[in-house]
Formats: sequence, structure tokens, C-alpha cells
Amino acid sequence: MVEKWQKLSSELVGDHKIFRIRKDRSRSPRTGDDHTFFILETGDWINVIPVTPEGKIVFIHQFRHGTEDVTLEIPGGMADAEDDSFAVSAARELREETGYVAEKIVPIGSVAPNPAFLTNRCHTFLALNAVQVGPTQFDGAEDIIVEEIDGSQVPMLIGSGRITHALVIAAFYHYDHYRRRHQIGIDSDDPY
Repeated sequence: MVEKWQKLSSELVGDHKIFRIRKDRSRSPRTGDDHTFFILETGDWINVIPVTPEGKIVFIHQFRHGTEDVTLEIPGGMADAEDDSFAVSAARELREETGYVAEKIVPIGSVAPNPAFLTNRCHTFLALNAVQVGPTQFDGAEDIIVEEIDGSQVPMLIGSGRITHALVIAAFYHYDHYRRRHQIGIDSDDPY
């Protein structure tokens, strides 16, 4: 059985706008050896799959500085501390990035983006009956184009490499699971 490692020390080495870098020294329970790890502390993230009354998915195109490329994604961002819940963050991100609002926001899944060095989770929400109500409200570092795409195209967009963002692909896994559960009539208190 894999055991938890003993953390011997932890030191903040960088504090940046959206993350903090921490240097941890931990001991392996298997070998007794000490090792250094660098951890990125960051807040939780939100992904939103907006579905229009016509069954189209609201996507966004935006430039990503990490890959230096324009990506096809769904709306999302960081959960804000002043938001009352992750669902409120999801509705806010949807409105800011697309100008759309939804009749209902439903949680459909959560993943750890990379537990090797990230401390956060990414929560995916389904935005049902999403309609455009006004202009986008980008922050100064966003440059986004909105596009509605038929939901049946999503597997091809992933398979062809048009959608490459791992958290967006994970979001569509949750969406597929959610739809299958509801198509076969599984009722549960568990929203996923």
C-alpha cells in the first residue's frame, strides 16, 4: 500500500497574482530518503459547458500564452473568493466571457488538474438553456471570440485535435456521463 509522505518543511518561494510557489521537503515512507518538491498553490478553477435551447454548445476561441496558440475551449476561469459558490463563479465566468446567461447551472464533475504539483481542483458546470443577453465583459488580458457549435461535433473536435485543452476534454467526459445518466433515468442525490 502506498503511504503518505511526511512533510518536513515548507517554504513560500514566490507569490504571484494567480499562484504561489511553495518548496516542500518531504520524506519517503518507503526509503526514508528526503526529497524537495515545488508546489503551485492556486485557487479552484471553473469550466462551463453552455448549452443553448437549440442544443448548441457555446465555445470560445482565445490565445493561450503557455502554448502560444489560439485554442477552442469552453468558458471558464478562477473561482473568486467573493462568489458565494462555485455555481456563482460559473455563472459569472459564462456572462463575462460570452455575454450568455443560463436558466440553470448544474454541477457535473470535478477533477484535480495535476495533483503532482497543483493544489487546486477544476469544477465543471452545465449551463442549461444558455442565451445571449448582452456583450461580453472581458478583463484586460482576455481577447475572446464566441462561437456556437452543434454538440454532435464535440467528439470530432476532440479526436481531430481541434480541442486540446485537457480540462475541456475532461469537462466533456463529465458532460457525456451526465447525459447518459439522465437518458436512462438514473435518479440520485449525487449530481454527477
